[in-house]
Amino acid sequence: MKTGQKLPDFPFIMFLKGGETMERLIVIYAEAEGNTFLQLVLIAVVLDTIFGVLRAIKERKFNSNFGINGAIRKVGMLVCLLALVVVDHIVTVNLIGFIPEAVRTYLPCDRVETTEFFAILFIAYEIISIFKNMYLCGLPVKKIWQTVKAFLTKYTDELPAELEDEEGEVEK
Repeated sequence: MKTGQKLPDFPFIMFLKGGETMERLIVIYAEAEGNTFLQLVLIAVVLDTIFGVLRAIKERKFNSNFGINGAIRKVGMLVCLLALVVVDHIVTVNLIGFIPEAVRTYLPCDRVETTEFFAILFIAYEIISIFKNMYLCGLPVKKIWQTVKAFLTKYTDELPAELEDEEGEVEK
């Protein structure tokens, strides 16, 4: 590119043009403030962190490597969702067709944009981790875990392969 040559006007650049970048972002994030899916992701992240710490205390295994990796994963999920909020303002899509019909009945909406779609995936991932940590803390959630696991197994094969029961045996 030659000195002084102007960059082409890409949609994202056009979207943020005019020196109003911060003001536009503030408005976009203010509009996203009431998004139920974003709120559920934040709640799930906090609960998973709490139960993960409790599990580490119970097992007397504070491992900074796992803690840092978990924190990086959680920050990555939140940054991803923040970026997708902006993407949804640039490109409008409805991804509800990718969600199984049986699951749609539980959703509080009839539109699922990119932010909500990824939030649903992150919530499912966090729920699995929350129940695993609760179970390994000794909380009586085995039946609930089995119900959630059976429900999720209908829609994905990405669940953890094993989970120990109270006697230390591996449950498949």
